[in-house]
Amino acid sequence: MKYLVTGAAGFIGAKICYELLKQGHSVIGLDSMNDYYDINLKKSRLKLINTFDNFYFTQLDISSEKNMEALFHNNKFDRVIHLAAQAGVRYSLENPHAYANSNLVGFLNILECCRNYNIEHLVYASSSSVYGLNKKTPFSTSDSVDHPVSLYAATKKSNELMAHSYSHLYNIPTTGLRFFTVYGPWGRPDMAPFIFTKKIINGEPIDINNNGDMWRDFTYIDDIVEGVIRVSDIIPEKNDNWTVESGSPATSSAPYRVYNIGNGAPVNLMDFIKTLEEELGIEAKKNFREMQPGDVYKTFADTQDLFNITGYKPKVNIKEGIANLVKWYKEYYNV
Repeated sequence: MKYLVTGAAGFIGAKICYELLKQGHSVIGLDSMNDYYDINLKKSRLKLINTFDNFYFTQLDISSEKNMEALFHNNKFDRVIHLAAQAGVRYSLENPHAYANSNLVGFLNILECCRNYNIEHLVYASSSSVYGLNKKTPFSTSDSVDHPVSLYAATKKSNELMAHSYSHLYNIPTTGLRFFTVYGPWGRPDMAPFIFTKKIINGEPIDINNNGDMWRDFTYIDDIVEGVIRVSDIIPEKNDNWTVESGSPATSSAPYRVYNIGNGAPVNLMDFIKTLEEELGIEAKKNFREMQPGDVYKTFADTQDLFNITGYKPKVNIKEGIANLVKWYKEYYNV
C-alpha cells in the first residue's frame, strides 16, 4: 500500500509514518517545514524515519495548487493521511491568514487531488476544538458543532464540511478524526505538556488558566497513532437509507464519516501538573490566571463509535504517559 502522509515532520505525522513503514507500506511524507516552532525538532523526527528504504520525503506547501497536483500526478497513492495544518488556538488570534492558507486552501487542494487521482481513502485531522461552546459531556459526534470559539476550530469544522461535499459529489471516501489533546515524546513545543515540562525544569513559572479549573482528555501519542492507522483500513461506504432528519451528522448517505479519537477519561489540569511535578521531582512555580481567549473549559471524548468499527481502545494512562514524556525530554535536551 502506498500512503501520502502530510505533516510528516509533525508530532503525530512522524509517528504515523514510522508505524506504517514498520508494517511494510510505502510512504511519501510531505511537510512545509515552516518555523511555527523549532524546525530542528522537526528535522530530528524526520531522522527517525529517513532510515527506511520505503520512505521518501518532499518539502512542499499544501497551499500550492500546482505543486500538489504535480505530486499526485507523479505518484500513485492508494491512501492519504492528511495531518498538515496550521495548528494552535492562540496563534490563530495573531496570524489568521496562515490558517486560511493552510487549513482551507491547502485542504481544498488535497480534496481536488484525491478527486482527480482516485484515492481509495482520505483520512484527515479535525480537532476536539470544533465542540466550542458545547457544555454537554462527553462530546459526541452526534452533537452540533456550530459554535466554535477560535478561528482554528472554525477551519477544522470547515474541513469536515468540505470533505462531505466532495464525498457526496465525487464519491470520495473520507474520514475525519477529532483529536483530543495529544501528548507524549516528540510533542509540540506550543502545547501545555511540553511547555510545563520545560518551564518546571528551568525553574520558570507556569501559567495555569482558569485558576486550574480545567479538564483535558489527554491522549498518548501511541494510542492516537494506533487509532489513525486502524481507521485508515475502514473505508466508508455509501448508505442510501441515511437521511438528515434521522441520521447522525457524523455519517451520511455519502461515503463520509467523522469520529472522536481520544482517551475518553478527562484529567483535571492540576492533577496533570501534580503528576508531572512528581515525575520531575520538582515543584512548579505557578501563575494562576483567568480563562484565555479561545480556551474551552473541558474536553471529553465519546469514542464508542470508533471502538465499534476498529476495536480501538487507549491503553496508556496519564502516569505512564508523563513518565515517557519526561524521559524523552531529558534525553533529547540533555537535561
